Amino acid sequence: MLKGKTAIITGASSGIGASIAEEMAKEGANLILSDINDKEGQKLTEQLKQKFNIKAFYVHADVSSEKDCNLLTEKALEHFNKLDIAVNNAGISGEQGPLIDCTVENWKNIMAVNLDSIFYCMKSQIPAMIKSGGGSVINMSSILGSVGFPNAAPYVATKHAMNGLTKTAAWEYAQQGVRVNAIGPAFIKTPLLEALDDDMLKMLETKHAFNRLGKPVEVANLAVFLASDKASFLTGSYFPADGGYLGI
Repeated sequence: MLKGKTAIITGASSGIGASIAEEMAKEGANLILSDINDKEGQKLTEQLKQKFNIKAFYVHADVSSEKDCNLLTEKALEHFNKLDIAVNNAGISGEQGPLIDCTVENWKNIMAVNLDSIFYCMKSQIPAMIKSGGGSVINMSSILGSVGFPNAAPYVATKHAMNGLTKTAAWEYAQQGVRVNAIGPAFIKTPLLEALDDDMLKMLETKHAFNRLGKPVEVANLAVFLASDKASFLTGSYFPADGGYLGI
């Protein structure tokens, strides 16, 4: 579905990002992968090149930096002369706790990584896509982009705001061939959940209709579809990948 297309994937060294990278490579996309975990990012890049016979490059990028976000687009154009797909996946959960206990430092850090990065990335990616004849931007939101959740005020705020940015950008650039959508995963079995104890994980499982956590590949498959021409009439939408979480 993606043969010959060029994709940027941020936060690609593990979890959902790594799974999206693998599924897009499987479909023939050439990749610019980024993260701050260089060891795992470089390892994954080499594995995908060998396994799927694609072109792929790893770029260290802190997405809270506008300069680093611009660099990713520059590298895509340098190596492939176009940009077709961007998956803005990098994000952090930050420190957990009641709103009034949240430090300003924690608030600013989560905002920088989860929200400022979406602005920086789209500001760089969309012009490149327009010059390439169009493209698909996929912003990785969360089910917490549509509901609240105790002890996660900064995270919830970033995901709600991300959905607003997604819808606005979609309206502004649809007629120039750029589609912009957001995916809202529920609780997915990734390194982000490693800090939770077994009791908390079991409780979270019961919040999903399937009584289990999601798998990264289940989100990746949706991202591949949204990146493909099969999703040509889809833009400005928020797609929960939530195992029924929001319907319970």
